[in-house]
Amino acid sequence: MLKQLLGNSIVQFLIGRAIGLYMRLAGATTRWEEINRAAAAPFMAGQGRVIACVWHGRFMQAHKLWAFGPGVPRAQMLISNSREGEIIAHAALTVRVGVIRGSAAKGAQLKGGFEAGRAIARHIAKGEVVCITPDGPRGPRMRASKGAVQMSKLTGAALLPMAWSSNNRVAFKSWDRMMLPVPFGRGVLIWGEPVPAPAEDADDAAMEAARAQLEAEMNRIAAEADRLAGVEIIAPASPDEKRKRRAAASAA
Repeated sequence: MLKQLLGNSIVQFLIGRAIGLYMRLAGATTRWEEINRAAAAPFMAGQGRVIACVWHGRFMQAHKLWAFGPGVPRAQMLISNSREGEIIAHAALTVRVGVIRGSAAKGAQLKGGFEAGRAIARHIAKGEVVCITPDGPRGPRMRASKGAVQMSKLTGAALLPMAWSSNNRVAFKSWDRMMLPVPFGRGVLIWGEPVPAPAEDADDAAMEAARAQLEAEMNRIAAEADRLAGVEIIAPASPDEKRKRRAAASAA
């Protein structure tokens, strides 16, 4: 019954719009401290191609990590083609973020179809920023997929790590430890050092090095954001989490 209800387009719109309005309320009423915004400033000024990266569990205030207004590249977010993704898409549109439907690349292929890949390349070529969750849509938590680096290589766009945290938050027990910001708190917005796009002839070792660099920097700033906010630091899943879940599912 619940799945059928959540599959209704009107219900998806209403839930997504409500989430988006809550995101705007929480963002507007939180007292934010900005750390290393200079790392993102050139991209916000339209200087260079960029793919913004935020962990799946920190989606709820990702819009606060980008500027909006005249002269700032328009933000687009890659969101999975799922029932839940439809709700999140409406939430993203409510906070003025455009939406590209599909999932991050797996190897050389983009799950969600060829059109999603073309849309990503087209938006980046126009100078817009595309935001992705390198551990989405199903984890493991805070472990960057190869798809993020593959996308960077294909488009020539640098990868920009971003994170936020708040002393007024709820961290759910979901796989991604989704963080729900509570209004009127004190929060931190933090940007990491960009990871350059791999060369066109980058081999597997170079691609893995870029992926590991992205993951390490994203986890560093996520931990720093939690520390500065004075809350529990959310740790990444163990590297073999995906294998363990597959084994558990097979045994069930």
